[in-house]
Amino acid sequence: MITSHHNPLLKDIRRLQRRRDGRFVAEGEDLLAAADAAGWASVARLRAGVDVDAEVLARVSSLGSGSRELGVFQERWAPAPVGPLCVCLHGVGDPGNVGAVLRSAHAFGAGSVVLGPDCADPFGPKAVRASMGSLFARPPARAGLNRLTGTLVALDRAAGRPLDELELQAPVVLCLGAEREGVSVAVLERASEVAHIPMRAAGPESLNVAMAASVALYAAARRMAADG
Repeated sequence: MITSHHNPLLKDIRRLQRRRDGRFVAEGEDLLAAADAAGWASVARLRAGVDVDAEVLARVSSLGSGSRELGVFQERWAPAPVGPLCVCLHGVGDPGNVGAVLRSAHAFGAGSVVLGPDCADPFGPKAVRASMGSLFARPPARAGLNRLTGTLVALDRAAGRPLDELELQAPVVLCLGAEREGVSVAVLERASEVAHIPMRAAGPESLNVAMAASVALYAAARRMAADG
C-alpha cells in the first residue's frame, strides 16, 4: 500500500491534474464504474485503503471532499462523427458545459459530440466530472465543418424556425456555440437550417449551451422518431 506523499505515481497524478500528456485522471467510484462498463481500461488505479492510504489519496484529489477511487486513462477520440444524430460544438470554452453536453448526448441517443474550434478540453478534470461517465460511453470527435454530413441545424438564440417545427431526416447534426457569442458566421453559412428553441417572452433571454443542447437533443430525437 502506498503511504508516502512522495510516491512517483502520486507525483505523476498531481502533474496530470495540471498538465496532461495524452492521459487524464477520473475520480470517483461512479466514473470508474462507467469506464469499466465501456471497456475503457485504466493505465493506473488507486483505491483508498487498498492500494493507497486514504489520507494520502485525498491529498492528490482535485475534489473538495477527496476521493475513494481514482484512475488514470489514455485519451480516446472517436475517429469521425457517427450516428443519425450528432452534436457539434463551436467556441464552447467552459469545460463543465462540454462535459454536460457529452452526458446529454449519451442520454438522448446522439452518436457523438464533435468539438470544433476553441472548445474546452473534454479530458480536463471539470469536463470529466460533468460528463458523469458519459465521456467513456461517448468519446468526443474532432472535425471541421467540411466533415459534417447530412442536415446541419444551427441553433441560434432567436433566428430561424422553431426547432420543434423542423422536419428532420437522419443524419442530423445540431450545432451550438457559447451562450454569449452563439454559432459562428461560418456555421450559419454552412447550415441546412437555422432554428431556435422557443421560450416564454417573460423568461430569460437565453439558455446556457448545456441546457440548450439537452432541450435540442430531446426535441430532435422525438421529431426524428415521429418523422420515421
